Amino acid sequence: MEKKDDVNVYRKMRLWELEDEYIIQPIPIPINDNDSNDNDNDNDSDTAAAASSCMSMSISRVDGSVKQLIIDDDDDHQLLPPPTSTTTNTIIFGVLGILKLLSGSSYLVVITERQSVGSYLGHPIYKINSLKTFPCLIHQNQHHDDTPLLNVIHNTPGLYFSYHSNLTLSAQRLYDLTDESKTLPLWRQHFQAPIGIGKHIIHITLIARRCTRRIGTRMWRRGADADGFVANFVETEQILHMNGYTASFVQVRGSIPFLWEQIVDLTYKPKFEVIRREEAPRVADRHFLDLRKKYGAVLAVDLVNKNGGEGSLSEVFANAMQTIGSDDVRYHLLNEKGEKLKEQIGVVRTNCIDCLDRTNVTQSMIGRKMLETQLRRIGVFGAEETIIEHPNFDKNYKILWANHGDEISIQYSGTPALKGDFVRFGQRTNQGIAKDGWNSLARYYLNNFVDGTKQDALDLLHGHYIASVSRDGTTPSKGGGLESIASFPLAFSIIMTGLFFAFTSLRQVRYDYWHLFFSILWASMSIGIAMAVKANGRIFCNRPRLHKPRS
Repeated sequence: MEKKDDVNVYRKMRLWELEDEYIIQPIPIPINDNDSNDNDNDNDSDTAAAASSCMSMSISRVDGSVKQLIIDDDDDHQLLPPPTSTTTNTIIFGVLGILKLLSGSSYLVVITERQSVGSYLGHPIYKINSLKTFPCLIHQNQHHDDTPLLNVIHNTPGLYFSYHSNLTLSAQRLYDLTDESKTLPLWRQHFQAPIGIGKHIIHITLIARRCTRRIGTRMWRRGADADGFVANFVETEQILHMNGYTASFVQVRGSIPFLWEQIVDLTYKPKFEVIRREEAPRVADRHFLDLRKKYGAVLAVDLVNKNGGEGSLSEVFANAMQTIGSDDVRYHLLNEKGEKLKEQIGVVRTNCIDCLDRTNVTQSMIGRKMLETQLRRIGVFGAEETIIEHPNFDKNYKILWANHGDEISIQYSGTPALKGDFVRFGQRTNQGIAKDGWNSLARYYLNNFVDGTKQDALDLLHGHYIASVSRDGTTPSKGGGLESIASFPLAFSIIMTGLFFAFTSLRQVRYDYWHLFFSILWASMSIGIAMAVKANGRIFCNRPRLHKPRS
C-alpha cells in the first residue's frame, strides 16, 4: 500500500484583511519531530521563505463562506498585497474556527499570542495568551449584543495546544494507537508544565482534559443530563519521566451523576433540587457504564457532606450506587525501551459538590501516593521512602497540584480553588483563609450577575446551541411579566435612593413632623422593593438565554 504524503502543519500564518475577504496564508515552516524551538517575534521576512506553492484559505467577509486557495509564486502578487501595502495583515498562530452567534453574525476566531510552556512526547506545548475575533458577517442592528459573548471568548483561560501531539489521549492510550493517531494536532486542552526535581532529574507533568459534553459554569451546569454526561468532568493524568521510564496515572472528577440543580436566586447558598428522583439510578448507571467502557473498574470517592442540603444529594447518590461495584486501580508503566511493564485497569472517580476544592485536595493526595509507588517500582525510592523526605521535591509537587486545581477552578467557577493553601503547604493559613473569603464573595458575584452570559457563550462555542438566522435576526429574549423588566442594578439603586431619602427625612423630623411620614414612606418603598427582589431572586440574576434551566 502506498503511503500518503504527510500533511504539513504550520505554526505561523499571516492573515490578510482585504476589502471583501480574509486570506490566511501559511508561513511555511512545517512542524516536524525535531521542532522544539519557538520564536513568536519573527518579522515579515518569514514570508520570503515561502515554498513554491502552499495551501491558503479564503473567508468571505460578506457571507462567511470558506474556500481553499493554492497560491504559487506566479500568482502570489496577484492574490495578495505586497508586504509594503497599507492593507492590514496580522501574524497568527492558529485558527480555531468560525463562530456563528444568535444575531446571525459570524466571527473568525484566531490565536494571536502563544507561549511555550513545556513539552509532551518530545513536542512543544503552547498556552494561548490571546484570541482575536474578526467579523465575517455582521447584522448591524445586533452588533452590540455580540460584545458580551465575544468578551467571554477573548477572556477564556486555560487553553493549551500542540501542533504535533494529540493531548486528548493519555500515555497508555497513545501507546496502543498507530503513529498517525498519535500525531493528530489538538488545541483545546488544559496543560501544566513539567518540573525537574531531584538528583535523578525527575519530570512530573499534569494534564487535565475537560469533557465538553456538559461544559459550563459552576451554577448553571450541575449534575448530569439524561444520557449520564456530568458537569465539570475532567480527566487528570499525572506523568512521570525519568531515565527513559514513563509512568502515568489517570484520575477523573465529575459532578454527582444524576439530575439535580442549584439555581442562583441571590442567596449565598441556593438550595439543591433533585430532578426526577426516580431516574437517578438509571442516569448513574449510564454514567458509570461509560466510565467502565473507557477506563475499566471505577473506584468512586464521594466527598459530599452527609448532613444539611448536601446530605440529600449524598443519600440519592448512595442509593443509586447500590448496584455499581468497583475493583482495584493500578497505574501505567513503560521501561526505557518503551515496553509496557504495567497497565492501568481502572480509575478513581472523585466528587464533591463543585468537584473543585475538596476534590483537588483529595486527588493531590491520591496522586502523591501513586507517584511514591511508581518511584519505588523503578528503584528511585526505598521501600518506606516518601516524597515528604525530600523538601524541594515536596514543595514543587504541592505547587504543581495547587496551580493545576486553580486553573480547573477558574474555568468552572471564575476564581482559583479554595483550600489552595492546604494543597500548597499541607495546612490552613490565615492568609489562605482570608483569600478563600475573598474568592467566595467573587464566586457569589460571578454566579449571580455574570455566568448566565458566559454559559451562553460556552454553549455557542462548543456547538451545544446552533444559531440559525431568521428573517429579522431576532434573538432569544427574556420572558414576559416581571422578568422582562427585572434589573438588579436598577432595583438596588432605587432601594439605596429610598434609604437615603428616608434617613434624610428622619433627620428633619424635629423641624416638621411631616418628615416622619416621608421617612416612613421612603423606607417602606425600599423595604417593599427589597422583599420583592428577594422573593423573585432568580429572575434578577444573570440567566442563560439559550438553554433554559429546568426550573
